[in-house]
Amino acid sequence: MRYKVGMYGGSFDPLHLGHISDIIKAAAVCEELYVVISWCEGRESTSKEMRYRWILNSTRHLPNVKILMVEDKAVSKEEYNTDYYWEKGAADIKQAIGKPLDAVFCGSDYLGTNRFESLYCPESEVIYFDRAEVPISSTDIRTWASGHWDYIPAVCRGHYARKVLIVGGESTGKSTLVQNLALAYNTNFVAEVGRTVCEYAGGEELMIADDMYEILLRHKVAIMDAAARSNRLLFVDTDAITTLFYSHFLLAEPGQQRICGQLASAINEITSWDLVIYLEPDVAFVQDGTRSETIHQDREKYSIQIKQLLQAHNITYHEISGDYLQRFEKAKQLIEQHLGITTCF
Repeated sequence: MRYKVGMYGGSFDPLHLGHISDIIKAAAVCEELYVVISWCEGRESTSKEMRYRWILNSTRHLPNVKILMVEDKAVSKEEYNTDYYWEKGAADIKQAIGKPLDAVFCGSDYLGTNRFESLYCPESEVIYFDRAEVPISSTDIRTWASGHWDYIPAVCRGHYARKVLIVGGESTGKSTLVQNLALAYNTNFVAEVGRTVCEYAGGEELMIADDMYEILLRHKVAIMDAAARSNRLLFVDTDAITTLFYSHFLLAEPGQQRICGQLASAINEITSWDLVIYLEPDVAFVQDGTRSETIHQDREKYSIQIKQLLQAHNITYHEISGDYLQRFEKAKQLIEQHLGITTCF
């Protein structure tokens, strides 16, 4: 190795492929490379814990990379970019590493400023990486992550995937629409868990409280897992509040309804949607053996009840109607209008 101990620092808010490229190159020439995350509570768009795990899981194959977190108290980027905070930051970094630094790595945007030389030389050699090799910045991603998707490391993508929820009453084309949209945007989707659980139980009339709890929990975990593998967008069929609506039909015991309501509300509180599309019940009802005939007899009444539950839980939605093709086209229009993402067909 050319250097015994090296350091590469930044806020990494967020981590991007330019950072990864620099870390790989720096690690290749150091016996030990310290990646130092600068953080200040309330100033960053992502928590220090999130950034730590992103770097950790991007560099597990590099045993000579060690990650440190160093706090600063600057309330803004402008305040941090002063001699006081740079000098204090360098002193804190040296103290945290506790070893002589042979090399300090930084981007070429600092070349000619004498910033790093004044802080680390002559004890350390300052090595510059060409920022133009990977033309991206954290600011670009914070401004519009979807527009710079190719520069977001896989480990970070779950955080930036935009989640589109498709809701509505029974037999309104939710499952068809989420799959068609996933194909159109070359991404994945989360299917309704309730159908699988219902089939396993033998039908709606045989479902028990544990089935409703399972639906709520499995659906939430499925969303978390799928987001990490999504391409800009994740389409989701049905949410916790809609499941809560159906529990009113299936659970007769007040105590079970109360627990189901608490669980559904808690899951809703920790779930955010970037766009919610509500499908009106104006397509033909198809009985597949798992759907309620009670709901079938008055679809509009129960559709209104679902909307009222969504509104009570502060979920804003956009209604679409028409045949299956019209719904598909209207959904794409909403995605472009609200998320700025288009597709090729």
